[in-house]
Amino acid sequence: MIFAIETSCDETSVAILSFQGKLLSHIVVNQHNHHKFGGVVPEIASRAHLQILQSIIPQVFEETKIKVKDIDIFCATCGPGLIGGLLVGSTMAKSMAIGNNKPFYPINHLEGHILSPLVSNKINFPFLTLLLTGGHTQIYLVENIGNYKLLGETVDDAVGESFDKVAKLLGLGYPGGPLIEKKALNGNVDSFKLPHPLEFKKTLNFSFSGIKTAVNLLVKKQRRIDEKIKNDISASFQNKIIEILNKRTTLALKLLKKKGYNIKEVAIVGGVAANNKINESFKKLCEENNYNFVFPPQNMCGDNAAMIAWACLQQYKKNIKPDLNFKEDPRWSLSKILNL
Repeated sequence: MIFAIETSCDETSVAILSFQGKLLSHIVVNQHNHHKFGGVVPEIASRAHLQILQSIIPQVFEETKIKVKDIDIFCATCGPGLIGGLLVGSTMAKSMAIGNNKPFYPINHLEGHILSPLVSNKINFPFLTLLLTGGHTQIYLVENIGNYKLLGETVDDAVGESFDKVAKLLGLGYPGGPLIEKKALNGNVDSFKLPHPLEFKKTLNFSFSGIKTAVNLLVKKQRRIDEKIKNDISASFQNKIIEILNKRTTLALKLLKKKGYNIKEVAIVGGVAANNKINESFKKLCEENNYNFVFPPQNMCGDNAAMIAWACLQQYKKNIKPDLNFKEDPRWSLSKILNL
């Protein structure tokens, strides 16, 4: 059995996974106290991780009736992320590994996201993945487990970060993604014309800060920000994000096809993948172009320990060696860059 901890940002999570891939216990605690600051405060997050872990670690063992000494492998997110949180979670897992004379695997948070669709889907390698989180917006060619090639990424704000900033401008609160998605349901996507940064660049990189600036100017022009304007801006913003993501993904697939790659599956992963409109747009894109659309289970879209345990299991199966001495890295890069 594998015991995993995830503490890279503001979710505190632990999980126990069997070697057969069965999730025996999984707890995710969201730190809601950050909403009053409009974003995650690293020091508050790391202190909260320490407090929450002391509560939920005994809870998973009590739920499963499993003893700590019966765990075969311990693992934790060791990057990328907020260094305070990474140190809290990994130190806890390393200590448990040492105390029970068991191996420890350092897990890359992004690899956890990328491999999460394999939990519930049969996927052919290579496949294309769009990773959408609060801190990352990246397109990967996944050639195999442990072999990830970065095709493009954001040059400024991540897509999740953009949702948070626009939500703050509209006075909606934090986190912004679910709040904007809810407002957009009653809005008109054609109400406001927003820019498409890098639209005519033949690159697979993204840019979102210009859209945030455009929304900021829109808000300042309005005499009064009523519910209708909030709904319409939310709908227009979300629609523009979908347009950008779809166009870049389509371009990536065309370039890969020219290079001779036989892609059959397209995946979206990360917290933003839980957005229903984004999800529906990718499903439609894949249907129209004869690709299989895959995504993780809903409870594995956000930051969670289940995906960390799953990534650890894949590494173990690949005979990758554990590393108790791995130094936590808030900027741990996952892949080589593939220029198409």
